[in-house]
Amino acid sequence: MLKSLDPKSQRSLIVALFTLIMLRGRIVDIPKGLFARLRSVALRPEVSQEELAQALQQVYVDEPDGSKTLLVPFKGRISKVTVKPTSESTLKENTRRFPLVSASHKPSLDKTFLRQLFAILRIAFTSWHSKESLILVSHSFFLVLRTVLSVGVARLDGRIVRDLVSADGLGFLKGIGLWFLLAIPSTYTNSMIRHLQAKLSLRMRTRLNRYTDDLYLSSAPDLRYYRVALEGGLDDVDQYITSDISAFCDALSGIYGNVLKPSLDLVLFTSQLSRSLGIRGTGMLFLNYYITAKILRAVTPAFGRLAAVEARLEGEYRAGMGRVGRESEEVAFYGGGLRERSILWRAYLRLIKHVNSIYKIRIAYEWTEDFVIKYLWSAAGYCLISIPVFFTRRRHVGVQAQGPRPHERVDNEVANRTETYISSRRLLLSLADAGGRLMYAYKDLLELAGLTTRLYTLLSTLHNLPPLPLPAPSAKDVVALRNVDIGIPTTAAPFIAAEDESESGSSKGSGTVLVKGLSFELEQGEHLMITGSNGVGKTAIARVLAGLWAAQGGGEVSRPWGKSGVFVVPQRAYMVTGSLLDQIIYPDTYPQFVASGKTHKELMEILAAVNLAYLPAREGGWTTRKEWRDVLSGGEKQRMGMARVFYHMPKYAILDECTSAVSSDVEGRMYEHAKSLGITLITISLRPTLMRYHTQLLTVAGDGTGRWSLKRIGTAEELMDLDREIVSLENRLAEVEQWEGRLKELEQLLSAQEV
Repeated sequence: MLKSLDPKSQRSLIVALFTLIMLRGRIVDIPKGLFARLRSVALRPEVSQEELAQALQQVYVDEPDGSKTLLVPFKGRISKVTVKPTSESTLKENTRRFPLVSASHKPSLDKTFLRQLFAILRIAFTSWHSKESLILVSHSFFLVLRTVLSVGVARLDGRIVRDLVSADGLGFLKGIGLWFLLAIPSTYTNSMIRHLQAKLSLRMRTRLNRYTDDLYLSSAPDLRYYRVALEGGLDDVDQYITSDISAFCDALSGIYGNVLKPSLDLVLFTSQLSRSLGIRGTGMLFLNYYITAKILRAVTPAFGRLAAVEARLEGEYRAGMGRVGRESEEVAFYGGGLRERSILWRAYLRLIKHVNSIYKIRIAYEWTEDFVIKYLWSAAGYCLISIPVFFTRRRHVGVQAQGPRPHERVDNEVANRTETYISSRRLLLSLADAGGRLMYAYKDLLELAGLTTRLYTLLSTLHNLPPLPLPAPSAKDVVALRNVDIGIPTTAAPFIAAEDESESGSSKGSGTVLVKGLSFELEQGEHLMITGSNGVGKTAIARVLAGLWAAQGGGEVSRPWGKSGVFVVPQRAYMVTGSLLDQIIYPDTYPQFVASGKTHKELMEILAAVNLAYLPAREGGWTTRKEWRDVLSGGEKQRMGMARVFYHMPKYAILDECTSAVSSDVEGRMYEHAKSLGITLITISLRPTLMRYHTQLLTVAGDGTGRWSLKRIGTAEELMDLDREIVSLENRLAEVEQWEGRLKELEQLLSAQEV
């Protein structure tokens, strides 16, 4: 049978057989592996509800190599996923690959785009033997295989039609058999290409998300998640991490297949056609390529910039929806639903207006593109096919190179021309499809450039945020500020340097100083109260003490390191996603709680100290998972913040108006309990009743000069103030009899009027 075929058909058949042999082992092994997996799943017993609750509570298991095994409950069982965090050395090494770009840079297909893309690909593909690289190699193999099979199908199509025209029944039946034989690897190849493209996109997204999360959610002294908006000038980071990374991976995985496969098609199909078209036909073919590229390049809009603007507007609209969800209660109290609707509608209209403008731009582009790809290329194809017929001396030119077979007539020119026409036509149609996808890929490349610029902006901003200065070393555990200016942080120096000269004025480098030359030293056992009118910088002092803001004015800060040294409780209580137990031990995790050796009995004592001992019984136990932000009242959430202080037992606790919604009696008991535990308190409050629990009072003036005063509570000056208050109260008490007499007179007058 093989001897009766021409060499090209033999090669196509050999490729098909080779592919089938390669896939045979996998096709046979798939059912075996599937049945084995189904058997293991079926025989594996389901875990109990207690084990599921334990897995939900534990979340992960620490491994000796530093990785974490996530426990994921799924369909009555627990799946385990190993996650290796990105090391600090890797993050520092990658910083040099992400230099900042100018704010005036516009995304386009240039050297900057290639540099940004390669920098991101180094994260997505960590090594040549990674899973992502293996998927890419497999994807490339199937793309090449599909092109080879397409050439074989085109030749076989021409042979079948030739045998049909020449009434060769045996050859026709053999061709049909080969057709079905080629269908097996062809259909499997198409399915694998789609599967591997989706798999590649998912693997890249997972890799980029893990890297970005490790970089973004960094601990002190980086705190990039806290500083990226204020010092890096990057808003709507959630849009970058969630939507932009996903869109980038989908676009990149699609671009790879839409560029490699059509490019390979152009090379192979052109080489195949050149054998039958001759030199003139091949020259006209390349001329057609050149004219098409020039036309489409001239009419292609800046899709990269349009895609970047669309992503930014999408992020603004998404941020607005998130804001309403977070602040729904406050909006409801004010009755601001209509106002919020108008704000969101305005953001949505900006987005839709931009999207509609893109659609309008695409009308002219797609009209030109369809005309060139479908009709111009089709007309060019017919002209090219006619060249061997009209402009060559041999009118029977075909794809065969061996001459006629024994059962064929030598002068069967119609069948040979039909074979040439059908094969060339199929190749030209495939060639036109490849050219069309390449032209479409140019538009997709421009959109990919816009997504690459946004993702690169996120990574370069996070990488170039300078770390916060570490606290000055101290021989003893004290909290001290030495000649420190308290001011609002400005844009970090690397980002100012990256701005254009016209945009890097003094407003970028200077900030508002709230408190000037602040100096004090607080040892353990000396409790400090910070007071002053609203907006004078009391919370700013807490941020500097906690290490969230850098000290200005050349001063230095000393404090114990870690949450065991200084623990901050903000006014707005934060409730973490998790169980009731997680609310108390935050930011510790359940494995850390178990490792600490503490018990539920100790947690109950902590809740009793903050008057929340009823919570476990009311909410259903320690492992109950709810939306605690909505379940607990404002006072309960603030008392939960104090419970975290008693759990972690820090040396210093900064309490920033964290008991404003708590009654005075419960507030007093919590302060007394904290002092009995040896916790030194730094309280920010306007309540005079809290002064009794402190030894020093820091008052910040509200006149805009940055003045401040520090005095010890109980000094001669403080006693004189108390004496003046006592005298004032005694004078008021002396007038009590007079006011009581006046009260009786008023009551008599009211009685007389009633009569």
